[in-house]
This record gives sequence, C-alpha cells and structure tokens, in this order.
Amino acid sequence: MATTQSYQEALAGVVRDAVAPNAPAADAGHFPRPAVDALGRAGLLGLVSSADVGGLGGSYGDAAAAVEQVARSCGSTALILTMHLCAAAVIEAHGDLETRRTIAAGRHLSTLAFSEAGSRSQFWVPLSTAAADGSRVRLDARKSWVTSAGEADSYVWSSRPLAAEGLSTLWLVPGGARGLDVSGGFDGLGLRGNASRPMVADGVAVAPEARLGPDGGGFDVMMGTVLPWFQVLTAAASVGLMEAATERTAAYVAATRLEHLHQTLADQPMTRSHVARMRIATDQARSLLLDTVSALDQGRADAQLRVLEVKAAAAEAALLVTDLAMRVCGGSAYRKEVGVERLFRDARAATVMAPTTDALHDFIGRAVCGLPLF
Repeated sequence: MATTQSYQEALAGVVRDAVAPNAPAADAGHFPRPAVDALGRAGLLGLVSSADVGGLGGSYGDAAAAVEQVARSCGSTALILTMHLCAAAVIEAHGDLETRRTIAAGRHLSTLAFSEAGSRSQFWVPLSTAAADGSRVRLDARKSWVTSAGEADSYVWSSRPLAAEGLSTLWLVPGGARGLDVSGGFDGLGLRGNASRPMVADGVAVAPEARLGPDGGGFDVMMGTVLPWFQVLTAAASVGLMEAATERTAAYVAATRLEHLHQTLADQPMTRSHVARMRIATDQARSLLLDTVSALDQGRADAQLRVLEVKAAAAEAALLVTDLAMRVCGGSAYRKEVGVERLFRDARAATVMAPTTDALHDFIGRAVCGLPLF
C-alpha cells in the first residue's frame, strides 16, 4: 500500500496503466471498474482514511492533487473518486470501524446519495423519509442522481430526521440492501462512465447504528464535512480537465502545419493568443484551488469564502478553456483522436452539479454582503 509520501508515484502508475486505457470505454458509457479496482489495490480509495485504520491520512491537498491527475485522463473516473472521497470523509468521522477499515484497504467504494428531484440542487433539504420500524429504521426515497449507482458498496444517504428537529439525517446504506433499486441508465453529454442514475429506496431497513452523526444533524455534516471536500475536489477535477485541454491543444498546434505558408498553427499570433488565455485561466484556477486548500489547512477566516468560490471559479474557467480548445483545434477538434472533444463535454458538468454555479454566486454574494447564507 502507498504511503502519504509515495502515493503520487502509485497514482501515476494507476493512471498510466488503468485510468487512461479505460477512458475511451468510460466515455462510451461503461463504468470504469478496472480503474476503480486499480485505485483500490494501490490504497488510493483510502487516501483520506486515517492511518489508525490503515489509510493514508491524506489532506485536502493530497486528495485534490490525486483527483486532478485522474481527471487529466478520465473525467468519469475523477468524479467517481471525488464522490467516494467525500463519502469516505463522512464515514471516517461518523461510520463504523469495519467500514472504515475496508475503505482504507481499498476494498470498498462509497458515494453520496443526496440529490432528489423534489428539492433539485438544494440537496441539503431531502424529501426522503426515515421511520422507526421495530428495531430497525425504514428508509423510503427517490434519489434523482447518484454517482456509481449500482456499483458502490455503500451510499451516504440523506433523509428527513427520524425524530429530531432539523433538515436532515445521514445514513450508511449497504449497496446490496433489499428494497434498494437502480433505475434506468446514463446517456449524458459528458462524464458518461460515472453510472449516475436514479435510485429508489422502498422500505430499505437499516440498523439505528447506520446513522452517520446525530439525528437531525445531517445539515451540519453536509456543510461542515461534505461541502469543503466536494468543492475542493470538484474544482480539482475541473483543473485537471483544463490542464489536459491546454496541453493537448498546444501539442496539436505545434504539430499541425499550414503547408502553403511553411508554418505551423503555433506560428500564428491569434492561435498563440488563444493558447495563452487557456494557460492563464488554468493557472489562475489552480492558484485559487491551492489557496483554498491552504485556507482550510490553516483555519483561516476566509476559508468559507474560498470554499464557496473555488468550484464556481474552476467550473467557469473550464468552460472557457475547453471552448478555446475546440476553437483552436477547429474541425479536427470533433475527432476523438485529437483528444479535446471529450474534455469539452466533461467540463460542462461542474456548473450544474449542486451546488450549481448560480447557487454558489448567490452564496458568495451573501457572504461578501454580510448576509446569512441560509
């Protein structure tokens, strides 16, 4: 198993040997199981798990660097890893010892099951219910989008509180629980291999000990644990897509010739200007990401603002960079072998994943104006 000092080397091998080779199949709609299994064998599913249970004890920065590197080769695998690490952070803080150990050992894939059609992007207000049923708790729900649906070993599941006041309660639901059903497939524009599908819970029974945190305390766990991890890692995925788009575009224009002028595309000032804009936007997004990680690590007063900013900024920058990649590469950009059209499609998702960019702009404006976020 990798250590915190060597995980980058282990990850580089996994990306080279498993993530990148499986990226075309993932883009064709196949869940990248070989890549996920390889991440597990390398100990990287336990990246944020405590060393006490055999994990790497990685920081926000470690996790962001890992997600960025994966995203450069496969956005779908990066999203799967992002959701797993967010769920793992919750389980590490509130879950049972055995699940924590299996995650740390790389034998357990988890994910978040928050989104519902009824509350849409306001994922912190679930309509799902929890009710006492003898010695068990009955969960009933219709989840609209669950990454790794039908593929994960467990789901960090939100519901209305069982008995307490509050907006929500979180549960750890086993992937094979009776009454848990995955419906439909995923045939989206991008991130096509992440198995993001609706899920239904019809009388799913869990033990009271499956609760993650206090009854009615789900909102606090969502905002205090899930949101920072999700914002940072989603931004890291956007940065990875931008980095790949910038590198591939620069390589394309350097190698593509205008034979009648005896020049390459890179010899054209307008082309160089576009590539420069891509490089600047990518570096700016990474700088904000690194500053957000620093703010969280240091407990700075502006940490909450940075957390709100980082996903919105990176998502919008990724739209700009991948738009430019398509423009610069021209008609050839529509060919898969050039390697930018998948990045263009994958980059669209971050703006609409809750909290959406529009919602984050509202939160940021509230924070800057001194208003309460909720």
